[in-house]
Amino acid sequence: MKTADIGAFLFGVGIIGMLDGIVFHQILQWHSVNMHTDRFHQIMSDGLFHLFVTLVIFVSGILLWKGNPKEPSISFWGSFLLGAGAFNLVEGIVNHHLLQAHHVKPGPNQFLYDISYDIFALLLLTIGWILLRRRNDA
Repeated sequence: MKTADIGAFLFGVGIIGMLDGIVFHQILQWHSVNMHTDRFHQIMSDGLFHLFVTLVIFVSGILLWKGNPKEPSISFWGSFLLGAGAFNLVEGIVNHHLLQAHHVKPGPNQFLYDISYDIFALLLLTIGWILLRRRNDA
């Protein structure tokens, strides 16, 4: 895997992690990283999560800058979508299903929300894989 591909992958991880935190944690307030505590510690756990994904985005920027890919659109978007999909799928399986740490939207139909999150992750992974395969076939 090229440096730029790793950078784009990490950029996908960071951006989808940031979107998850902003949309699901802050705007909709459906869940926090640590749901089973008081509000102070929920906000603290979300803040640490945001710090982590910010560092991932920072590192990805350095790798993208150093990598200077020849085919930026297909390589970048394929690796970006692989990173985003991988993050969502791992986060969904581990936190929503295995650990039951939190759910996308707790309450009625929470399994439907959780599985929809996983299906979206698989869609991102599939599109990313197709784009990278197209690059390799060219």
